[in-house]
Amino acid sequence: MVVSSNEPILPNSSNLFRTCKSTSGNNNSNSVIPVIDMLDPNAKFLITKACEEFGFFKIINHGVPDETIIKLESDAVKLFDLPQCDKDKAGPASPYGYGNKRIGSHGDVGWVEYLLLPLNDGLVSDKSVTIPQTPHLFWYGLNKYVTSVRNIACVVLEKIADGLNIEPKNVLSRMLKNEKSDSCFRINHYPPCTEIEAYLKGGRNFIGFGEHTDPQVISIIRSNNTTGLQISLKDGTWVSVPPDEHSFFIIVGDSLQVLTNGRFKSVKHRVLANSVKSRLSMIYFGGPPLNEKILPLSSLMEEGEESLYKEFTWQEYKKSTYMTKLSADRLGLYKKNIKVPYDKKLPILEKIIL
Repeated sequence: MVVSSNEPILPNSSNLFRTCKSTSGNNNSNSVIPVIDMLDPNAKFLITKACEEFGFFKIINHGVPDETIIKLESDAVKLFDLPQCDKDKAGPASPYGYGNKRIGSHGDVGWVEYLLLPLNDGLVSDKSVTIPQTPHLFWYGLNKYVTSVRNIACVVLEKIADGLNIEPKNVLSRMLKNEKSDSCFRINHYPPCTEIEAYLKGGRNFIGFGEHTDPQVISIIRSNNTTGLQISLKDGTWVSVPPDEHSFFIIVGDSLQVLTNGRFKSVKHRVLANSVKSRLSMIYFGGPPLNEKILPLSSLMEEGEESLYKEFTWQEYKKSTYMTKLSADRLGLYKKNIKVPYDKKLPILEKIIL
Protein backbone atom coordinates (compact mmCIF):
# COMPACT_ATOMS: atom_id res chain seq x y z
CA MET A 1 0.00 0.00 0.00
CA VAL A 2 1.75 3.16 -1.17
CA VAL A 3 1.06 6.83 -1.51
CA SER A 4 2.79 9.67 -3.31
CA SER A 5 5.43 11.52 -1.35
CA ASN A 6 5.61 14.66 -3.51
CA GLU A 7 4.80 17.22 -0.84
CA PRO A 8 5.05 21.00 -1.45
CA ILE A 9 6.55 23.32 1.13
CA LEU A 10 4.18 24.24 3.94
CA PRO A 11 2.79 27.78 3.61
CA ASN A 12 3.43 30.27 6.41
CA SER A 13 1.47 29.54 9.58
CA SER A 14 -0.15 32.01 11.91
CA ASN A 15 2.39 33.79 14.14
CA LEU A 16 -0.01 33.37 17.04
CA PHE A 17 1.47 29.99 17.87
CA ARG A 18 4.77 28.75 19.08
CA THR A 19 5.74 26.17 16.52
CA CYS A 20 7.81 23.03 16.25
CA LYS A 21 9.60 22.31 13.00
CA SER A 22 10.46 18.97 11.52
CA THR A 23 14.07 17.91 11.89
CA SER A 24 13.80 15.80 8.75
CA GLY A 25 16.44 16.33 6.12
CA ASN A 26 13.70 16.74 3.53
CA ASN A 27 13.02 20.48 3.32
CA ASN A 28 9.82 19.81 1.42
CA SER A 29 8.25 18.15 4.44
CA ASN A 30 9.05 20.76 7.09
CA SER A 31 5.93 21.26 9.17
CA VAL A 32 4.67 23.96 11.47
CA ILE A 33 2.48 22.64 14.28
CA PRO A 34 0.84 24.85 16.95
CA VAL A 35 2.44 24.40 20.37
CA ILE A 36 0.29 25.52 23.28
CA ASP A 37 1.38 25.92 26.88
CA MET A 38 -1.50 24.74 29.08
CA LEU A 39 -0.40 27.25 31.73
CA ASP A 40 -0.70 30.19 29.33
CA PRO A 41 -3.59 32.49 30.37
CA ASN A 42 -4.56 32.70 26.69
CA ALA A 43 -4.51 28.94 26.18
CA LYS A 44 -8.30 28.78 25.75
CA PHE A 45 -8.15 31.15 22.78
CA LEU A 46 -5.05 29.57 21.27
CA ILE A 47 -6.59 26.11 21.51
CA THR A 48 -9.76 27.32 19.80
CA LYS A 49 -7.74 28.95 17.04
CA ALA A 50 -5.66 25.79 16.53
CA CYS A 51 -8.85 23.71 16.28
CA GLU A 52 -10.14 26.05 13.56
CA GLU A 53 -6.91 26.29 11.57
CA PHE A 54 -5.42 22.81 11.94
CA GLY A 55 -7.69 20.49 13.91
CA PHE A 56 -4.43 19.48 15.57
CA PHE A 57 -1.93 20.89 18.07
CA LYS A 58 0.72 20.01 20.61
CA ILE A 59 0.45 20.78 24.32
CA ILE A 60 3.21 21.29 26.88
CA ASN A 61 3.03 21.71 30.67
CA HIS A 62 0.22 19.15 30.67
CA GLY A 63 0.82 17.92 34.21
CA VAL A 64 1.28 14.20 33.47
CA PRO A 65 4.41 12.90 35.27
CA ASP A 66 7.14 11.47 33.03
CA GLU A 67 7.24 8.30 35.11
CA THR A 68 3.58 7.56 34.28
CA ILE A 69 4.34 7.86 30.56
CA ILE A 70 7.64 5.95 30.68
CA LYS A 71 6.12 3.08 32.71
CA LEU A 72 3.36 2.41 30.19
CA GLU A 73 5.72 2.66 27.23
CA SER A 74 8.10 0.19 28.87
CA ASP A 75 5.25 -2.22 29.59
CA ALA A 76 3.92 -1.86 26.04
CA VAL A 77 7.33 -2.66 24.55
CA LYS A 78 7.45 -5.85 26.64
CA LEU A 79 3.94 -6.75 25.50
CA PHE A 80 4.78 -6.44 21.80
CA ASP A 81 8.01 -8.38 22.39
CA LEU A 82 5.98 -11.44 23.45
CA PRO A 83 6.01 -14.45 21.12
CA GLN A 84 3.56 -14.00 18.25
CA CYS A 85 1.56 -17.04 19.37
CA ASP A 86 0.93 -15.39 22.75
CA LYS A 87 -0.13 -12.06 21.23
CA ASP A 88 -2.45 -13.83 18.82
CA LYS A 89 -4.40 -15.24 21.79
CA ALA A 90 -5.64 -11.67 22.44
CA GLY A 91 -7.01 -11.40 18.89
CA PRO A 92 -8.14 -11.09 16.27
CA ALA A 93 -9.41 -7.58 17.01
CA SER A 94 -13.16 -7.28 16.36
CA PRO A 95 -12.86 -4.41 17.03
CA TYR A 96 -11.23 -4.79 20.46
CA GLY A 97 -8.22 -6.96 21.15
CA TYR A 98 -4.92 -7.56 19.40
CA GLY A 99 -4.57 -6.85 15.70
CA ASN A 100 -1.70 -7.34 13.28
CA LYS A 101 -1.53 -5.52 9.91
CA ARG A 102 -5.27 -5.88 9.27
CA ILE A 103 -7.14 -2.68 10.18
CA GLY A 104 -10.91 -3.04 10.28
CA SER A 105 -12.91 -5.40 8.07
CA HIS A 106 -12.84 -3.62 4.71
CA GLY A 107 -9.42 -4.48 3.35
CA ASP A 108 -7.34 -1.77 5.04
CA VAL A 109 -3.85 -2.94 6.00
CA GLY A 110 -0.77 -1.30 7.46
CA TRP A 111 2.67 -2.08 8.84
CA VAL A 112 1.37 -2.08 12.41
CA GLU A 113 0.38 -4.30 15.28
CA TYR A 114 -1.90 -2.92 17.95
CA LEU A 115 -3.98 -3.43 21.04
CA LEU A 116 -7.39 -1.75 21.13
CA LEU A 117 -9.12 -1.67 24.51
CA PRO A 118 -12.60 -0.50 25.57
CA LEU A 119 -13.01 1.80 28.57
CA ASN A 120 -15.69 1.12 31.16
CA ASP A 121 -16.44 4.15 33.32
CA GLY A 122 -13.10 5.59 32.25
CA LEU A 123 -10.97 2.53 33.02
CA VAL A 124 -9.70 -0.58 31.23
CA SER A 125 -10.67 -3.90 32.75
CA ASP A 126 -7.98 -6.59 32.97
CA LYS A 127 -10.67 -8.96 31.69
CA SER A 128 -11.28 -6.96 28.49
CA VAL A 129 -8.69 -9.06 26.63
CA THR A 130 -6.64 -12.10 27.55
CA ILE A 131 -2.91 -11.51 27.17
CA PRO A 132 -0.64 -14.27 28.49
CA GLN A 133 2.26 -13.21 30.71
CA THR A 134 0.69 -9.82 31.38
CA PRO A 135 1.11 -8.93 35.07
CA HIS A 136 -1.45 -7.08 37.16
CA LEU A 137 0.93 -4.11 37.31
CA PHE A 138 0.50 -3.63 33.55
CA TRP A 139 -3.21 -2.91 34.00
CA TYR A 140 -2.52 -0.66 36.99
CA GLY A 141 0.00 1.42 35.02
CA LEU A 142 -2.29 1.47 31.99
CA ASN A 143 -5.23 2.84 33.97
CA LYS A 144 -3.05 5.40 35.71
CA TYR A 145 -2.04 6.69 32.29
CA VAL A 146 -5.59 6.53 30.87
CA THR A 147 -6.94 8.51 33.84
CA SER A 148 -4.30 11.18 33.25
CA VAL A 149 -4.95 11.62 29.53
CA ARG A 150 -8.72 11.52 30.02
CA ASN A 151 -8.29 14.43 32.41
CA ILE A 152 -6.23 16.28 29.75
CA ALA A 153 -9.02 15.73 27.23
CA CYS A 154 -11.62 17.14 29.61
CA VAL A 155 -9.47 20.18 30.45
CA VAL A 156 -8.92 20.88 26.74
CA LEU A 157 -12.65 20.58 26.00
CA GLU A 158 -13.50 22.93 28.87
CA LYS A 159 -10.96 25.46 27.60
CA ILE A 160 -12.59 25.18 24.18
CA ALA A 161 -16.00 25.94 25.67
CA ASP A 162 -14.47 28.86 27.56
CA GLY A 163 -12.70 30.14 24.45
CA LEU A 164 -15.93 29.95 22.45
CA ASN A 165 -17.77 31.65 25.34
CA ILE A 166 -20.47 28.98 25.55
CA GLU A 167 -22.26 27.68 28.61
CA PRO A 168 -22.14 25.46 30.51
CA LYS A 169 -18.38 25.03 30.49
CA ASN A 170 -18.73 21.25 30.74
CA VAL A 171 -21.01 21.05 27.70
CA LEU A 172 -18.33 19.01 25.88
CA SER A 173 -16.34 17.42 28.71
CA ARG A 174 -19.47 15.93 30.31
CA MET A 175 -19.64 13.42 27.44
CA LEU A 176 -16.27 12.00 28.45
CA LYS A 177 -16.94 12.18 32.17
CA ASN A 178 -20.24 10.33 31.81
CA GLU A 179 -19.95 6.80 33.23
CA LYS A 180 -21.42 5.52 29.95
CA SER A 181 -18.88 7.36 27.81
CA ASP A 182 -17.95 5.16 24.86
CA SER A 183 -14.23 5.87 24.89
CA CYS A 184 -11.36 3.55 24.06
CA PHE A 185 -7.59 3.29 24.23
CA ARG A 186 -5.17 2.08 21.58
CA ILE A 187 -1.48 1.18 21.61
CA ASN A 188 0.13 0.99 18.17
CA HIS A 189 3.50 -0.62 17.47
CA TYR A 190 5.17 0.00 14.11
CA PRO A 191 8.16 -2.38 13.79
CA PRO A 192 11.12 -1.32 11.66
CA CYS A 193 10.85 -2.64 8.13
CA THR A 194 13.99 -2.84 5.98
CA GLU A 195 11.89 -4.11 3.07
CA ILE A 196 10.50 -0.63 2.44
CA GLU A 197 13.81 0.76 1.18
CA ALA A 198 12.77 -0.03 -2.39
CA TYR A 199 9.63 2.08 -1.98
CA LEU A 200 11.54 4.99 -0.46
CA LYS A 201 14.12 4.98 -3.26
CA GLY A 202 11.27 5.17 -5.73
CA GLY A 203 9.93 8.31 -4.06
CA ARG A 204 7.03 6.48 -2.45
CA ASN A 205 5.97 5.96 1.16
CA PHE A 206 5.12 2.68 2.86
CA ILE A 207 2.03 3.09 5.04
CA GLY A 208 2.05 2.12 8.69
CA PHE A 209 -1.53 3.31 9.27
CA GLY A 210 -3.60 4.72 6.41
CA GLU A 211 -5.11 8.19 6.20
CA HIS A 212 -8.28 8.74 8.22
CA THR A 213 -10.07 11.04 10.61
CA ASP A 214 -11.02 10.00 14.13
CA PRO A 215 -14.80 9.65 14.58
CA GLN A 216 -14.88 10.49 18.30
CA VAL A 217 -14.93 13.92 19.96
CA ILE A 218 -11.22 14.24 20.70
CA SER A 219 -8.05 12.13 20.62
CA ILE A 220 -4.94 12.47 22.78
CA ILE A 221 -1.83 10.92 21.24
CA ARG A 222 1.68 10.43 22.54
CA SER A 223 4.53 8.54 20.88
CA ASN A 224 8.18 7.74 21.37
CA ASN A 225 10.79 9.78 19.52
CA THR A 226 10.37 8.02 16.17
CA THR A 227 8.97 9.98 13.24
CA GLY A 228 6.06 8.80 11.12
CA LEU A 229 2.93 10.77 12.03
CA GLN A 230 1.68 13.16 9.35
CA ILE A 231 -1.35 15.43 9.12
CA SER A 232 -3.10 16.84 6.07
CA LEU A 233 -3.49 20.61 5.82
CA LYS A 234 -6.57 22.29 4.36
CA ASP A 235 -4.95 22.38 0.91
CA GLY A 236 -4.28 18.64 1.00
CA THR A 237 -0.55 18.97 1.72
CA TRP A 238 0.81 16.23 3.96
CA VAL A 239 3.26 17.47 6.60
CA SER A 240 5.32 15.54 9.12
CA VAL A 241 4.78 16.00 12.85
CA PRO A 242 8.08 16.17 14.77
CA PRO A 243 7.86 13.58 17.57
CA ASP A 244 8.15 14.65 21.20
CA GLU A 245 8.00 11.91 23.82
CA HIS A 246 7.39 14.43 26.61
CA SER A 247 4.34 16.12 25.08
CA PHE A 248 0.86 15.25 23.85
CA PHE A 249 -0.83 15.97 20.54
CA ILE A 250 -4.53 16.76 20.35
CA ILE A 251 -6.69 15.69 17.40
CA VAL A 252 -10.14 17.11 16.63
CA GLY A 253 -12.58 14.29 15.88
CA ASP A 254 -15.56 14.12 13.52
CA SER A 255 -18.03 14.48 16.40
CA LEU A 256 -16.43 17.74 17.54
CA GLN A 257 -16.61 19.02 13.97
CA VAL A 258 -20.38 18.45 14.01
CA LEU A 259 -20.81 19.83 17.53
CA THR A 260 -19.20 23.10 16.36
CA ASN A 261 -21.19 23.04 13.09
CA GLY A 262 -18.04 22.87 11.03
CA ARG A 263 -16.10 25.63 12.80
CA PHE A 264 -13.57 23.00 13.81
CA LYS A 265 -12.37 20.45 11.26
CA SER A 266 -11.43 16.88 12.05
CA VAL A 267 -7.94 16.42 10.66
CA LYS A 268 -6.86 13.65 8.31
CA HIS A 269 -3.75 11.93 9.56
CA ARG A 270 -1.65 8.88 8.78
CA VAL A 271 1.55 7.13 9.86
CA LEU A 272 4.44 6.20 7.58
CA ALA A 273 6.50 3.12 8.36
CA ASN A 274 10.15 3.49 9.35
CA SER A 275 12.93 1.30 7.97
CA VAL A 276 15.25 1.66 10.96
CA LYS A 277 13.42 2.42 14.22
CA SER A 278 10.23 1.08 15.76
CA ARG A 279 7.50 3.54 16.64
CA LEU A 280 5.16 3.19 19.62
CA SER A 281 2.12 5.41 20.04
CA MET A 282 -0.59 5.49 22.69
CA ILE A 283 -3.93 7.10 21.87
CA TYR A 284 -6.94 7.93 24.02
CA PHE A 285 -10.14 8.32 21.99
CA GLY A 286 -12.72 10.35 23.93
CA GLY A 287 -16.21 9.37 22.84
CA PRO A 288 -19.73 10.25 24.06
CA PRO A 289 -22.30 7.77 25.38
CA LEU A 290 -23.81 5.61 22.64
CA ASN A 291 -27.22 7.30 22.89
CA GLU A 292 -25.79 10.85 22.79
CA LYS A 293 -27.27 12.95 19.98
CA ILE A 294 -24.54 14.54 17.91
CA LEU A 295 -25.71 17.90 16.59
CA PRO A 296 -24.43 21.49 16.65
CA LEU A 297 -24.49 23.09 20.09
CA SER A 298 -27.40 25.53 20.31
CA SER A 299 -25.30 27.90 22.45
CA LEU A 300 -22.81 28.19 19.59
CA MET A 301 -25.27 28.74 16.75
CA GLU A 302 -25.74 32.30 15.53
CA GLU A 303 -29.15 33.73 14.72
CA GLY A 304 -30.42 32.27 11.46
CA GLU A 305 -27.57 29.75 11.23
CA GLU A 306 -28.63 26.31 10.02
CA SER A 307 -27.10 23.01 10.99
CA LEU A 308 -24.78 21.67 8.30
CA TYR A 309 -25.44 18.12 9.42
CA LYS A 310 -28.32 15.72 9.87
CA GLU A 311 -28.91 14.70 13.46
CA PHE A 312 -27.54 11.32 14.51
CA THR A 313 -26.53 9.45 17.65
CA TRP A 314 -22.99 8.41 18.41
CA GLN A 315 -24.08 4.76 18.14
CA GLU A 316 -25.37 5.37 14.61
CA TYR A 317 -22.21 7.13 13.53
CA LYS A 318 -19.94 4.58 15.18
CA LYS A 319 -21.77 1.79 13.34
CA SER A 320 -21.40 3.61 10.02
CA THR A 321 -17.63 3.97 10.53
CA TYR A 322 -17.30 0.20 10.88
CA MET A 323 -19.06 -0.18 7.51
CA THR A 324 -16.63 1.98 5.52
CA LYS A 325 -12.97 1.95 4.54
CA LEU A 326 -10.49 3.85 6.68
CA SER A 327 -10.07 6.77 4.25
CA ALA A 328 -13.79 7.26 3.54
CA ASP A 329 -15.51 10.62 4.09
CA ARG A 330 -17.65 9.27 6.89
CA LEU A 331 -19.33 12.58 7.66
CA GLY A 332 -20.35 12.91 4.03
CA LEU A 333 -23.38 10.70 4.71
CA TYR A 334 -24.66 13.19 7.27
CA LYS A 335 -23.95 16.51 5.57
CA LYS A 336 -26.84 18.67 4.44
CA ASN A 337 -26.68 20.45 1.10
CA ILE A 338 -26.53 23.95 2.59
CA LYS A 339 -24.58 26.91 1.27
CA VAL A 340 -22.95 28.94 4.03
CA PRO A 341 -23.35 32.65 3.15
CA TYR A 342 -20.86 33.95 5.69
CA ASP A 343 -17.59 33.13 7.40
CA LYS A 344 -18.54 31.08 10.42
CA LYS A 345 -15.26 31.61 12.22
CA LEU A 346 -15.54 33.42 15.49
CA PRO A 347 -13.51 36.62 16.08
CA ILE A 348 -10.94 34.79 18.20
CA LEU A 349 -8.07 37.06 17.16
CA GLU A 350 -9.62 40.08 18.83
CA LYS A 351 -9.59 38.31 22.18
CA ILE A 352 -5.93 37.27 22.19
CA ILE A 353 -3.48 39.45 24.06
CA LEU A 354 -0.12 39.00 22.40
